[in-house]
Amino acid sequence: MKLVTFQGAKGPRAGVVLEDSRYLCLATAAEKAGVSLDATSLLAVVQAGPTALAAVKSLAARAAEFPEAVVAASSVKLRAPILKPERNVFCVGLNYVDHVAEGHRARKTEMKLPEVPTFFTKANNTINDPDAPVRLDPKLTTLMDYEVELAVIIGKGGRDITAAQAMDHVFGYTIANDVTDRVLQRKHLQWFKGKSLDTTLPMGPWIVTADEIGDPETLEISLTVNGQQRQRAKCSQMIFDIPTIIESLSAGMTLEAGDVIITGTPQGVGFAMDPPQGLHDGDVMVLTIDRIGTLTNTIKEV
Repeated sequence: MKLVTFQGAKGPRAGVVLEDSRYLCLATAAEKAGVSLDATSLLAVVQAGPTALAAVKSLAARAAEFPEAVVAASSVKLRAPILKPERNVFCVGLNYVDHVAEGHRARKTEMKLPEVPTFFTKANNTINDPDAPVRLDPKLTTLMDYEVELAVIIGKGGRDITAAQAMDHVFGYTIANDVTDRVLQRKHLQWFKGKSLDTTLPMGPWIVTADEIGDPETLEISLTVNGQQRQRAKCSQMIFDIPTIIESLSAGMTLEAGDVIITGTPQGVGFAMDPPQGLHDGDVMVLTIDRIGTLTNTIKEV
């Protein structure tokens, strides 16, 4: 299933993408069906676990019974699937060999691959919607960059999760753009500030449940800027696969349902080009991942 958050007349609404590309408002459908389901947000649905997901599947199958709960995609605005996670978004850096190599080339440093996943976080205020502008403040940066990434949504929390158990904890996947202020990233000698400016984590257009994706290693991810191909890779090229990431991240630290993990970006980022190619006002970024869809955002100078 594809699960969305869209902007309804009464605010953000959790929904399901139907086969005819219309959206089923889950709160309205549950009310009409007399089904107990917390559909106040897509995050609430994720946190409610397998019972809630089964209820969502049943409502989607019965969508014709609730015409008042069905809206045309063209009549509403898509929002980020999870508008504001309860915690910072977990991120993996340096997770594709060619991306590690291009960074070392750009900085003229010796090539060295990470021995364990490199974790950092983006503040949850960074979440941005599909088709929404991404702020570029020229007072802060002269080099804003893009990064296409596969995002993993945790569906079942836990601590000390083994790699063998890890995929049982995955609810689904979406597309993320880890937009980065390279100037602040370097100035502060760590990644949090340069990664946490408002609007710099567009996500969407929806969450695709894990059962529909199958093996995420077979997914291809790509990004264009103004129609020019910048990034393309298979998720199988990750240095640390998703089970390893979850095992490492959860070691001694509890993951919670609704946590978001973005899994690293492949080569082709702007700062590593010769000369560096930062983002500018009006630049259009289009991110695509197999079996998920396309996420588009435009840079807006402020």
